[in-house]
Amino acid sequence: MIVVSLVIGMGIFRTPVEVANKAQTPTIFFLAWGIGALISFFGALTFAEIGSRYPVAGGFYRIFSHCYHPAFAFMVNWMTVISNAASTASVAIIGAEYIQPILFPTLEPAQAIRLITLSSIVILYGINMAGIKMSARTLNVLMIIKISLIVLLIAALFSAHTPSAQVNDTNTPEDWLKAFWLCFVPVFFTYGGYQQTMNFGSDVPNASRTMPRAIFYGIAIILSLYLLVNFSYFRVLGFEGLKNSTALAADVARVLLGDSAFKVVAFIMFFSVMAYVNASILSNPRVYYAMAEDKVLPPIFKKINTKTQVQEFSVSVFVAFIVLTLFFSTSFTQVLGYVMFFDSISLITASAAIFILRYRAKKQGDPEGIYKMKGYPWMPALFIVVYTLVNISVLISNPQASVIGFILFVSGFPLYLILRKLIR
Repeated sequence: MIVVSLVIGMGIFRTPVEVANKAQTPTIFFLAWGIGALISFFGALTFAEIGSRYPVAGGFYRIFSHCYHPAFAFMVNWMTVISNAASTASVAIIGAEYIQPILFPTLEPAQAIRLITLSSIVILYGINMAGIKMSARTLNVLMIIKISLIVLLIAALFSAHTPSAQVNDTNTPEDWLKAFWLCFVPVFFTYGGYQQTMNFGSDVPNASRTMPRAIFYGIAIILSLYLLVNFSYFRVLGFEGLKNSTALAADVARVLLGDSAFKVVAFIMFFSVMAYVNASILSNPRVYYAMAEDKVLPPIFKKINTKTQVQEFSVSVFVAFIVLTLFFSTSFTQVLGYVMFFDSISLITASAAIFILRYRAKKQGDPEGIYKMKGYPWMPALFIVVYTLVNISVLISNPQASVIGFILFVSGFPLYLILRKLIR
């Protein structure tokens, strides 16, 4: 359940559109999702071993300092902090896209989406600053809504549906390779989250047996749900309808049940998305707190309002990053490029830590009771190669995101030196 809950976010209700447009054919579309699951499985096993070998709180944050250098750890996590804000912004855009045709049918879509998204962020910021205490309930409601929607969408397979249009597959092998390459970005965005399994390496009894089984079954459940819901999109909307949809769940409901159902599902999706954004605003400032504890961020990031239990400064900074992302772009596709450029660098370097930990273990010996993956070194190596291709794909398809990402990454080094002098 931890693996499943880490992976299934809101992306599955939007990224299939991006994958379909890049795949161009149903064959590539479904193969991309299957291959994405396999590579994610390799990644999850890799991070499970890293977490087992280096069992500390906040392992994904601290592994960079342990295996590389504190300056590099700051540079990567400085970028990850911004990436999390961009990811939250992209999810907020998904929610806005669902209700924009209902609330502002005559307004230019990009302006309407920006208005809805910014208004929602401001409202959620106000709620969090007031001292909200319902984050756990909100997350539970969110998971119930998401799983219920996925089940509803899968059930559409057994209901009346419009026949899917035939798509002629006339692509050459070169076209297939290029399509797979471009599909990697939205597919791996949707499968992301399993890397957090490394934070549980010290908490699982009999890790060598339990971790791979949990990861295998978790990824199997996720793959089954993702393939079924994508097949439902394909069957109900047709491949062309899937490519052109901006509100997948609501569009499926409209085809099956009419316009009234479309509006109901659209608002359900919007509120479930906003619940996710709210949870992100609550949780991400905790990363700033950990960095401040390590004295790589000023002490003000640890300051908590004793009455509301809110990290007011940290929350404000995180929301500011979200708003800045939205001013750069209100396009989900463009924000997706920023997120995946950031994430691919952090995932490549984090997963490469397994080679460093294994090398050190040759001299120091393996700790007792740890989990050791059987596919070493080929599984982590293939994972790194694929995510390198993701990074190159973003570089070619969205050079602006790559340039901004690189500048932010490099700027982390002088910022680290300045903060270290000021704080210490």
